[in-house]
Order: sequence, then structure tokens, then C-alpha cells
Amino acid sequence: MAKYKRVVLKLSGESLAGDQKFGINPEVVEKIAIQIKRVHEAGVEVAIVVGGGNIWRGLAGSAKGMERASADYMGMLATVMNAVALQDGLEKCGVNTRVQSAIEMRQVAEPYIRRKAIRHMEKDRVVIFGAGTGNPYFSTDTTAALRAAEIEADVILMAKKGTEGIYDSDPNKNPDAKKFDEISYSEILARRLAVMDTTATSLCMDNSIPLVVFNVDDYENIYRAAIGENIGTTVGGK
Repeated sequence: MAKYKRVVLKLSGESLAGDQKFGINPEVVEKIAIQIKRVHEAGVEVAIVVGGGNIWRGLAGSAKGMERASADYMGMLATVMNAVALQDGLEKCGVNTRVQSAIEMRQVAEPYIRRKAIRHMEKDRVVIFGAGTGNPYFSTDTTAALRAAEIEADVILMAKKGTEGIYDSDPNKNPDAKKFDEISYSEILARRLAVMDTTATSLCMDNSIPLVVFNVDDYENIYRAAIGENIGTTVGGK
């Protein structure tokens, strides 16, 4: 019996690249799609927010002198490419899927409409949200928090590469870093832990949306997290 009725799965763009580090690896997309199908078959309504860091990072472009808004719009387009790739992987697995984009591109994706997204999930479809919030200066973490609040998701499942959850310091630099099994949003903000950006963290905290952070290097963790197994780090409370 799954713990959650409706989830938002936050996938980084890097998770679609696999070991190749850049671009989209179809074999990885297939493995992720298989796990999402398992979640779907367990009776969980699934919405997905996917990043674009495997193709383009707006902040990286801005740091090299590009105008920030332009760099961010390029990043939003990258997320739509990832969303279409994920849709292809899911539909090859037999899962009905819709991509909704916050930037209109009707030949590629539906425009984002909250009520329509909810209706798709009620009709047993997986919905993938692309193009972030449609605005520059906002991350896809913030998109995940915003969409979770809008569709009244029970939890955000944040799939991270290379980390088992949330630590008190960078485990790649500090071998004595302590992993939290549970932590509050206020503690994350107070400790300045780089889990999500502060906008996303505050949005989750203000709307009491739980968050589960787990390692996506083991693709089966997507299913484990969705059915409520005790993995990674759970964030909740004020």
C-alpha cells in the first residue's frame, strides 16, 4: 500500500545524463521511466518537474557575462527537451503521459493549466511540467514547490545524484559529515544547507509540504520513496 496519493517527483537534468554527464542518455531515461511506471501502477498520481542542467545552466551562462534573463530562458527550453525525452520513455513503457509547459509551444506541449493537470492525473496520466515557472530568476526547485502547492501534492520527492540525503556539511569534502534522517525547514534555512534555494524552501515551509531527499543513483529509490519506505532525509514542519 503506497503511503502517498499524489506526489511531485523532482528530477535534476543531470539524472537523465547518467555517467556521460551531458545531454540525454536514452538508457538512463528508460530505467527512470520503469521506476515511475512502478509508482504509477501502485496507484500513486505522479507529476514530474525536470531540470535542465544536463543541457544548459542559466546561472553558468550569466556568470560568463550573458544577460541573466536570456540565460534563464535558455535553461527553461532545456527542461522542455528533457520533459519530451522523459515522455517518450514513459510512453514506450505504456504509461499515458502529458507534458505541460509554462512557456507556450503548442506543437510540443500543452500550456500549463492547473485544473487540466489535476484532471490528467485523475484520469491516470503522468504529468511532466516543463519550462520551470515560465519566469527567469526562479529555479526548477521553486517550480517543484509551486506546482506541489498548486496541485495539492502530498509530498515532493527530490531525486539527487551522488548523495543519500541531507548532511550537516558537504560529505564530499568532509568525511565526518552527519546525515539527517529528519530535519525541519527552519533548520535548513538557519544552517544554510544547500538542499533547495531559499525561495523553494520557504514556499514548502509556508505551505507545509513535506520533502523527501534521496539518492537517484539507485533508480529503484524512486519507487521506494513514493511508497513511503524510510530512505534519504525527510523534511517537514516549520
